[in-house]
Amino acid sequence: MPIQAVVFDAYGTLFDVYSIGALAERLYPGQGSAISTLWRDKQIEYTRLISLSDPDGEHGSRHYRPFWDLTRQALRYALQRLGLPLSDAHEEALMAQYAQLTAFPENHGVLQTLRGRGMTTAILSNGNPEMLASAVQSAGMADLLDHVISVDGVRQFKTMPVAYGEVARHIVAEKSDVLFVSSNAWDVLGATWFGFTTLWINRQGLPFETIGRRPDHTGSDLRAVLDVLGLVA
Repeated sequence: MPIQAVVFDAYGTLFDVYSIGALAERLYPGQGSAISTLWRDKQIEYTRLISLSDPDGEHGSRHYRPFWDLTRQALRYALQRLGLPLSDAHEEALMAQYAQLTAFPENHGVLQTLRGRGMTTAILSNGNPEMLASAVQSAGMADLLDHVISVDGVRQFKTMPVAYGEVARHIVAEKSDVLFVSSNAWDVLGATWFGFTTLWINRQGLPFETIGRRPDHTGSDLRAVLDVLGLVA
């Protein structure tokens, strides 16, 4: 399979969005898991609401707001939904932690192997450039990625086709020659429909979506990328 580039989703795939639960638990004892789960669900729901409400905008959705803003609003919603107080100090602490989410432990080894074999590596994320730069820098991945691509340029979120189309502005390759890697089943399905070769990182042992075509490959962590490409770390 002539894969020429490996493109990773960021949040949930390279960076553990639920690692925020540890700080949330310290700030709101007994509620950390509920906060992190509801926060993430609402964050993604807002991206879909924005894109679907104006899918054909000439310059992106007129309802578009940067992912960082949606992340903050989703946090506020989660705390309201759970009946928890929100202080400015707690909000800023949680948002600061979100800007530097914990990276999954196998990331560096996988990315270093890909780079050593001359493979083009990139991120394609709903995150806006500033928050992606913070996450990549804090995780020590800046030298391991050729491109960090944000949907901010088209003002639409995944799974809109125009969002996946941003890859072509940075990487010259046929769609099927791009291995798109995500731990989010909905993201993998959107990328499969778009025409990428796909790898679903199923860290939690979940069933795949019951509509659409299954991903081309499935693995339990990022090391599956090397298996797909026939590489040895």
